[in-house]
Amino acid sequence: MTQDLLPVTRIPRTGLPAHAVVVGDPARAAAVAALLDGAEEVSYHREYRVFSGSWKGVPVVVASHGVGAPGAILLFQELADAGVRTFVRFGTAGAMKPGIGDGDLVIAEAAVRDDGVTHQLLPPEYPAVSAPEAVLALQRAARQAGAPHHRGVVWTRAAFQPGLLPLFSYAGAGLAAIEMELSALLVTASLRGLVAGGVLVIDGANADELVDEQATGGYDPHREVVAAGVERGAAVSLEALRLLAEAEGEQA
Repeated sequence: MTQDLLPVTRIPRTGLPAHAVVVGDPARAAAVAALLDGAEEVSYHREYRVFSGSWKGVPVVVASHGVGAPGAILLFQELADAGVRTFVRFGTAGAMKPGIGDGDLVIAEAAVRDDGVTHQLLPPEYPAVSAPEAVLALQRAARQAGAPHHRGVVWTRAAFQPGLLPLFSYAGAGLAAIEMELSALLVTASLRGLVAGGVLVIDGANADELVDEQATGGYDPHREVVAAGVERGAAVSLEALRLLAEAEGEQA
């Protein structure tokens, strides 16, 4: 019956696990779900592809939200409506400062709210911050996996392609990376009392002074070094959820 499904994503209103990895690409959702035990596709509507399964005994959801925060926030809200309480966004990003290499992971401590949607919901002064326990779980999982990683503030920006506004408006602010959806998740989580964090795989350099198109041939996220980072990041995301679930059990 259609009333048993949420209206935008068409996911069930009840019965989903409480822990979720959210990604942009539906194909990436399938790849992450392939790491789970007993993975099953729950639904696939528009850009929203949703799986359930378990990682080392912890039931989890893996879901895709597409490109851009306005559509992504609909998934975050409906997953929360369906009972998800802990989120890790696993995506790709461009490096914003030297020393962060292709394939490295960036664990987001907070995000700049330039996402194109949350400013229509809340004043811009409201912060987009990761749950501290999510940051620490992601860092621990990355260390255990031996994955090169960094912590820092990321810039969630609605415009992907270069435009008239240059990318130096936050020059000197120490931003680690730029991506398109995380701040929408962090704001949603704060408003609804959820736990959320994000880990991003660097697939190129975005800061103007870092880009060397002659050397790199321009933006290309399909290189082997990026694929290896994505593989590491998928396992780190799932393990961080397990650590968070374990900590919740200890506190119960």
